[in-house]
Amino acid sequence: MIKIGNREIGRHTKPFIIAEMSGNHNQSLERALRLVELAAEAGVDALKLQTYTPDTITLDVHTGEFFITNDANLWKGQSLYNLYKEAYTPWEWHKQIFDKAKELGLLAFSSPFDETAVDFLETLDVPAYKIASFENVDIPLIRKVARTGKPIIISTGMATAAELDEAVRTVREEGNDQIILLKCTSTYPASPSNTNLATIPHMRDLFGTEVGLSDHTMGVGVSVAAVTLGATVIEKHFTTSRAEGGVDSAFSMEPHELKMLVEETERAWQSLGQIKYGPTKAEEASLEHRRSLYIAADLKAGDVLTKENVRDVRPGLGLPTKYYDLVIGKTIKKDASKGTPLSWDYLL
Repeated sequence: MIKIGNREIGRHTKPFIIAEMSGNHNQSLERALRLVELAAEAGVDALKLQTYTPDTITLDVHTGEFFITNDANLWKGQSLYNLYKEAYTPWEWHKQIFDKAKELGLLAFSSPFDETAVDFLETLDVPAYKIASFENVDIPLIRKVARTGKPIIISTGMATAAELDEAVRTVREEGNDQIILLKCTSTYPASPSNTNLATIPHMRDLFGTEVGLSDHTMGVGVSVAAVTLGATVIEKHFTTSRAEGGVDSAFSMEPHELKMLVEETERAWQSLGQIKYGPTKAEEASLEHRRSLYIAADLKAGDVLTKENVRDVRPGLGLPTKYYDLVIGKTIKKDASKGTPLSWDYLL
C-alpha cells in the first residue's frame, strides 16, 4: 500500500485520479486558479503541475534538432525553447496554486525536470513526485527524487523493460519502495489501439509496484478499461475548454469529461468485486423468478401428469425444470389446482 497525503492507493480503494494542468493555464494565474477550482468540482484526488523553466529543460537554440518539423507533431513549427516558454508554469505561482488546491481538499504536487526543481518543490513540502515519460531514463533526477523518501510516480512512455528496471532499482537503492508506474503512450493525443493496456498486470507482476495509466487518449473509455485490468492511478490532462486553446488543449479533458472520468472509473473499480459464483445477496430475491414446474390444469388425486397439465414456467417455486422428463407419466396423490407449484409431495 502506498499513501500520498492522507489518501491510500491500491486495489482495495477507488482509483486515485490526477488532473494534470500542464501548460493549459495559458500563462494566466487567474486561469490556473480557475482550473484548480474546476478540478475540485470534478472530484479528482490530486492536481499536478510541471516544474521547469525553458532554460532548465532545453537550450535557447531555434534551429536543427531544437526546432520541431515533424508533420505528426502537435507542436510542429515551434522551437523547443519557445514551446516550453509558452507552456511552463512560473515558479512563483506554485505556492498560490498549491495553497488553492489544499483549500479545496486536493493534493497537489508536480513533475520536476531537473534537480533545481526538486529543491524548489521540497520548500513547498509536496507529498509526492511525478517523473515524466521523457525523464524516465534520467537516473540522476530519479535518484534525487527517491532520496526525498516521498512516493514517486513514474510514467513509462517509450521505456523498455530494462530501462524501467534501472529506474525502479535506482529508487529502491535509495531505500524508497513507494513506487507507482504509469503505463503511458507518449503521443499526443494517443490512440486506443496504441495503448496496450494488457501491459498493466504484467508490469505489476514484473516490477512489484502499483501500476496505473497516464492517459493521452480522448474520452474516458481507455481509463475505465485500465481500471478493470488493475490500474490504481489514472492521470489525465485537463483544461477549461479545448476551444480556448492552449499547448495541451487538443488532448485535454474538459470539466464535464473530468467529472465523468472520476465517476466511471469508480464504477469500474466497484464492479471488480471478487471471484464469486452463485447468487449474490442482492440476487437472492431474483431466484424466485427462475423457471420451475407448475400444475397447468385442475387435477384430482390419481390423475396422470402429462405435457398438457405440467409446464415449466416462471416463477421458480416448483420443482426444478431438470425433473420435467422424470415427472411426466407419474400419478399425483392429491388434488391440485392450476397454478400450484409441483413438489415431491404430490407424487406417489
